[in-house]
Amino acid sequence: MPHVRSILVLTLGLILVGANRDVGAQAQQKKGAAADKPSPDMADIKYGPHERNVLDLWKAKSDSPTPLLVFIHGGGFRAGDKSQLAAALLTRCLESKISVASINYRLSQHATFPAPMLDSARAVQFIRSKAKEWNLDKTRIAASGGSAGAGISLWLGFHEDLADPKNADPVLRESTRLTCMGVMGAQSSYDPRFFQKIIGGKADEHPALMPFYGLKEDELDSPKAHKLYEEASAINYVTKDDPPVFMFYNEPKGPLPEDARPGQGIHHPNFGTALQEKLDPHGIECVLRHVDDHRGGRRDMNSEMVEFFLKHFRGEKPAATK
Repeated sequence: MPHVRSILVLTLGLILVGANRDVGAQAQQKKGAAADKPSPDMADIKYGPHERNVLDLWKAKSDSPTPLLVFIHGGGFRAGDKSQLAAALLTRCLESKISVASINYRLSQHATFPAPMLDSARAVQFIRSKAKEWNLDKTRIAASGGSAGAGISLWLGFHEDLADPKNADPVLRESTRLTCMGVMGAQSSYDPRFFQKIIGGKADEHPALMPFYGLKEDELDSPKAHKLYEEASAINYVTKDDPPVFMFYNEPKGPLPEDARPGQGIHHPNFGTALQEKLDPHGIECVLRHVDDHRGGRRDMNSEMVEFFLKHFRGEKPAATK
């Protein structure tokens, strides 16, 4: 795996450039997310033992229990926080009587995979344990996020239920299953071998990947590494009883340029195409949108995604299967 191994010999300068690019992107996302966004009804609610195990909650106005969207932030598993929830998405949800929770989770510097996934699962379980108190419908929960948050959302949606009915912790007795997912720039796999197969270039050299796994150089092509790669990849958990998904991408379609930088293609739409091809034989609805499309472009992506949530919160089936 020459491309995978090269990640550990990237120069310090390259890593700093990547880090600075991430920081700049995070700053832009926060600026956009903060615009006209109301304060949460409940802020920094602890859902687990780590300092990053906190969430904010916005309650939709309703006399009856409301469905809920859990927003999971991006940032390459090493940056970002719950403030990245976009004001437009929040507003559209609240107007549609969908409550919204935005969560933090442990990053790679705190704990490696599967910590981000398990923290997010616990957040869903914690919210379900509070459903009656918070006027939420625990049977109607969706997940959304961009990049790493998108990957976590898919992992939760396709993974088998992590509920442990006999656990001493009542939170962990709750279900982790989702009604549907709506994601942006999602990686349907975190397997570097999969990256090479469907994207090519140096996408598998993204500097966030190896810290996410916490592997040593001599472990990158080992059975231990392969097991982690497979366990972290949402696409490997797909079964016929899984929830539907809405996916949006804005990276260019087609092959990467010959001079593609390390990590370029990490949000490539081929991730969505590969997942759609896996879901179609099971009859699981998969709406795949790109910024170039006339419908579902960047301007109305949030509206279309919320419509998708509402459709599945109502229990409607795709037209082709009715």
